[in-house]
Amino acid sequence: MTDPLLVAARDVVEDALGELRRALQDADTATLNAVPAGPDSNSLAVLGAHALSSTRSWLALATQAPLPPRDRPAEFRTSVQDPAGFLTWVDAEAEACRRLLMDADSFDPAHVGFAPWRGGAEAQEPVTAGWALLHAVAHLREHVGHVQLTRQVLDGS
Repeated sequence: MTDPLLVAARDVVEDALGELRRALQDADTATLNAVPAGPDSNSLAVLGAHALSSTRSWLALATQAPLPPRDRPAEFRTSVQDPAGFLTWVDAEAEACRRLLMDADSFDPAHVGFAPWRGGAEAQEPVTAGWALLHAVAHLREHVGHVQLTRQVLDGS
């Protein structure tokens, strides 16, 4: 039987991925790359790339799957030239996140791993699977909210 916590995570992550997709779809290049709060804020493209890359990494750690390659600093330099291509990437990353949760039949919240993308001393700090799963879900929801609010500001609604 699948762990009930994984079932709950699947439901929450699925909802969040759907909301992220809806907020990004139909956005043109200018909208995806706009930084409405100035140069120290993030565009929809950056928020989407970071949210998905981070979620995939934390879910892999949580489910004891191989960690995907990740260049966290590059996520914050994301610039979209092809909105359709970006949405294709968004869909593929979202599916990778879903697969990580669907392919996991059991969950050991006490399992310890490491998050090398954190950099510095944090990369050497042990992280439990339980913490990684909760962080993946909370962090995704946080950034989906950022994307939704940014899209509202950009659309003037």
